Amino acid sequence: MCGIAGIISPASRDVITPMTRAMIHRGTDGEGFYSDDTIALGHRRLSIIDLEGGKQPISNETGSLQLICNGEIYNSPELRQELVSRGHRFKTRTDVEVILHLYEEMGQECVKRLRGMFAFAIWDAERKTLFLARDHMGQKPLFFYHDDQQFLFASEIKSILASGIVSPQIDLDALWH
Repeated sequence: MCGIAGIISPASRDVITPMTRAMIHRGTDGEGFYSDDTIALGHRRLSIIDLEGGKQPISNETGSLQLICNGEIYNSPELRQELVSRGHRFKTRTDVEVILHLYEEMGQECVKRLRGMFAFAIWDAERKTLFLARDHMGQKPLFFYHDDQQFLFASEIKSILASGIVSPQIDLDALWH
């Protein structure tokens, strides 16, 4: 289990650390951060594959894409071999790095090639776009909040609440449903 969090907001850098640390139980082996003038990403790591080199966020060769992921890609060996044969260079031995290189080739269609359980975010710094995806069965959680000023996402609701931007309130209509 790992945990991911992100925020697009004027307060991004100040908020991502408490959001990420609210999920320490999801990954006690480390944390990683990325931020620029638009977004901040955080990752809690539970080391399972590539114990030494699998820190996240992971960037592509140019640094224009950043990936954070919670999950496992079961068909990563085959995908890695295929991508290496087409010239992609991998920085880690992690299974999730294949997502990044598939995204470079296929864009959002990359999820169609992934077999596993996952929730991930890819930030494209050149296009200023965020791509969020979950596995087809929804095994890995991914929650989000947005208003006119900001967009937050995380593996757990309490991470979003740790931002201080969102207050816990009961939605009576949702409760009824």
